[in-house]
Amino acid sequence: MENIDWNNLSFGYIKTDYNIRCYYKNGLWGDLEVSDSEYFNMHIAATAIHYGQESFEGLKAFRGKDGKIRIFRMDENAQRMQDSAEGTLMVQFPKEKFMEAVVKVIKLNEKFVPPYESKASLYIRPVLFGSGAEVGVKPAKEYMFILFVTPVGPYFKGGFQTTPFLIMREFDRSAPLGMGKYKVGGNYAASLIAGKKAHDMGYSNIFYLDAKEKKYIDECGAANFFGIKNNTYITPKSASILPSITNKSLMVLAKEMGMKVEQRLVPVEELETFEEAGACGTAAVISPIQRIDDYDEKKSYVFSKDGKPGPISKKLYDKLCGIQYGDEPDNHGWVTVI
Repeated sequence: MENIDWNNLSFGYIKTDYNIRCYYKNGLWGDLEVSDSEYFNMHIAATAIHYGQESFEGLKAFRGKDGKIRIFRMDENAQRMQDSAEGTLMVQFPKEKFMEAVVKVIKLNEKFVPPYESKASLYIRPVLFGSGAEVGVKPAKEYMFILFVTPVGPYFKGGFQTTPFLIMREFDRSAPLGMGKYKVGGNYAASLIAGKKAHDMGYSNIFYLDAKEKKYIDECGAANFFGIKNNTYITPKSASILPSITNKSLMVLAKEMGMKVEQRLVPVEELETFEEAGACGTAAVISPIQRIDDYDEKKSYVFSKDGKPGPISKKLYDKLCGIQYGDEPDNHGWVTVI
């Protein structure tokens, strides 16, 4: 604990003191349990490890200038985990219990919430999975919810700066009408090979087009995409895209800034008309895109010639971060203060 360099944290795992567990057995969720162990026992036939019956969430807590700790939109994460449970035939974890667990785990690990000056945060990782034994392909009868926290720095090493992305049509993120709209581990496992190929070629991540027609923008890596043009915030609409809580928040803020907001199909050719573009999600908030190289079509869409983030992306980033850290007023009830 004494050795943590708050100003140089990576986006990685650091052991904290306590985590929370909760078990579903005999048709009921039990009480929240506190553990100081980083490990747990699992049945060798648990559905999570055989059939991917699992979902997870990611949210953050921030220490403000006033010393208070703020959690950002945890009710949305609780709801999204319920949606993922419905999509994987798991028993839903109650929203009230979810939020109680989040507050409890932060209080237990309060000394690990980074100081305001570091601009780091406490990352909160809830996981729900089938722990009951089944050999046939069917949902488990028992489930486990675990919740751990770890202090993190920026998702991308340089923080809020532009990075290049790569379009490669040989990879799909998610099938139409498939699991893309749920936050389940399988979606991320399926992205590893494409992500590694992009990284090896010098890009921050892969840029996916829709799997059916390869005509429309889907997601960039594990994040939602947005483009800015003509004072309009444009983000793709698709049944395959994970509904990002960050993107949902940015759409509200863009409207408040006097911008138009459009959520619709975005043809890949439209990239050349955008003045700014970015990837958004809990981990990075906004990762401004420097350029997108189309590997197959041998084209390049450039959004930042000098490598600096665009003015609207910067304004949105500062506004959202300001709300999270308590520097800006929270007019929407997004923040829970501990």
